[in-house]
Amino acid sequence: MILGRTDSRGRLLFLLLAFLLASSALVARLSWWQIARRDDLAASAHRQIYLRTVVPAKRGSIFDRSGTVVLAASVTRDRLTANPRVLSSAQREALISLLTTKLGLVDAGVADLRSRLAVDRTYAIIARDLVPETTQAIIATAADAGIPGLGVESAQVRQYPQSGGGPQTSLAAQLLGFVNRDGQGQYGVEQYYQDQLAGTPTIMESDRDANGQPVVETQHTVAAGSPGTDLSLTIDAGLQLAVEQEVMAAWVADRAKSVSAVVMDPYTGAILAEATYPSYDANDYAAVATSDANRFIDPIVSSVYEPGSVFKMPTVIAGLETGTATLDKEYDDSGLLRLDNGRTKITDADRKPMGILKLADAIAFSRNVVAARVALGLAPTLQAAAKVLHEVWTRLGFGAPTGVDLAGETGGLVHDPTKSAWGEIDLANGSFGQGVAVTPIQLADAYAAMVNGGTLVRPHVVGAIDGVPVTVKDRGRVLDASLSPKLIDLMNHVVTTVPFYRDRTLIPGYYVGGKTGTAQIWDSTVRDWKPDVFNFSFVGYVGRKAGRPDVLVAVKINEGVPTVRRVGQLAMPVMSFELFRRIATDTMAVPGLLPDLPPDPVASERPGH
Repeated sequence: MILGRTDSRGRLLFLLLAFLLASSALVARLSWWQIARRDDLAASAHRQIYLRTVVPAKRGSIFDRSGTVVLAASVTRDRLTANPRVLSSAQREALISLLTTKLGLVDAGVADLRSRLAVDRTYAIIARDLVPETTQAIIATAADAGIPGLGVESAQVRQYPQSGGGPQTSLAAQLLGFVNRDGQGQYGVEQYYQDQLAGTPTIMESDRDANGQPVVETQHTVAAGSPGTDLSLTIDAGLQLAVEQEVMAAWVADRAKSVSAVVMDPYTGAILAEATYPSYDANDYAAVATSDANRFIDPIVSSVYEPGSVFKMPTVIAGLETGTATLDKEYDDSGLLRLDNGRTKITDADRKPMGILKLADAIAFSRNVVAARVALGLAPTLQAAAKVLHEVWTRLGFGAPTGVDLAGETGGLVHDPTKSAWGEIDLANGSFGQGVAVTPIQLADAYAAMVNGGTLVRPHVVGAIDGVPVTVKDRGRVLDASLSPKLIDLMNHVVTTVPFYRDRTLIPGYYVGGKTGTAQIWDSTVRDWKPDVFNFSFVGYVGRKAGRPDVLVAVKINEGVPTVRRVGQLAMPVMSFELFRRIATDTMAVPGLLPDLPPDPVASERPGH
């Protein structure tokens, strides 16, 4: 019997078609890898063969105003690495002995080093933060001893070499800020001028060896970097140290939460010193971050508070500008003033009337009732008067950042009566510094305009970049120049009229003026005033010549604890105006800080001079 054939043309065609489809899929897939993914594959191969290294530029240094005192600088520190796999037991022990001698290791350090070298890896860090000279000596000695596998990785470390005015602090820490491990400036000058200080990195490419290290012979530069620029500040290092010591002493004496002060040239806005205590050591910022990171914040530019009676000066300005008040105009200090049809009231601090007072005397004795009467009389209607006072505030810079060249500045808060209508109590409270939130730098800047002829300057801390002086444009004229002599005299009247101020504010041989402020502190968590602690402020000037202030000083004692607390009298071991006197005296004693005055043939007879 003959069997029938089992193949067929159809089956052959099917197999041929399947083969063609499979072949096409393979060709398509291969084409996809070779064409569509060509760049990705090439990049992957490049990464396996080549090494791209980013070398940070040397960060610029920061100097004080003299250009000679280094406040911040970058130094090179090395990490010593090893390849434990290429070390024999004898070489490992020889390396341990070498490093024990060179680095002065003791038992714990030797044990740690031994554990690092005992791993089965090609890379291990065996020492950190070495100066290059030490690293070079170790490498040379190891080479002579035939110890292989050592490598060096260099990095920049930021140092702040000047000690601060308090224990475990570096000079001007909150003003300068610090640089983190990624090379980024944090807070203060370091953050604000990050781009200028950091420069641009150099980018290198090369082959890599089996250990992932660059092959020097193949190394080439892809992008040439540029070093960071040096900054010279307006800060005087000696005065800065003295101010830090003063604020720390006041902090201790007054049991305050913090104490701050800023010294400024009222004509240029140059900040000559600026300090807060508690402060920190910028060289040890990592430890501070874990214990109390709030110390990084600079309260002078970043923290707002209700200033109290230092805010009576803008109220006086509003009255003088509108012609509704003069310094000789008399007001009834009734001790209490009922407002809003009797629903609200304000009182003087001592709750006692002083009767009829000239405005100048009412400001000297800091009478809240008189300040409120001046504000309420600024215009025929309540809202018009509110608008006038608010306009003076904003013109003096309150409610907006000053533009100081420090990171983290806040603008504060002043309520706009055109957006939300004020009651009489709002206008009255605002007239003596309640219901507003400002920073010490804003107060200093506004008072500078009061005494310099009406120009709102721009506070700044950098005076030169790479030796080239910085031109800082002021913010414009905000007051008529004719007001300054009146305001200067009024501030002098404050400190010469009230014995409590006079005895602890005046400086023999100098002309002094200013205004105090004492404010309760609202605790939003319990919605009540904090008991037994207050904010104390003083903003004032000191000059060598009558009517011509040289320096402006603003101080704030935050949550000071009075040792004497009676109605109308709060006293501490170091009052705000006494702290002002100490800092002003320190400032005037700095040689060469102030420009020479032309000789005055006629000695001034004005009070306080």
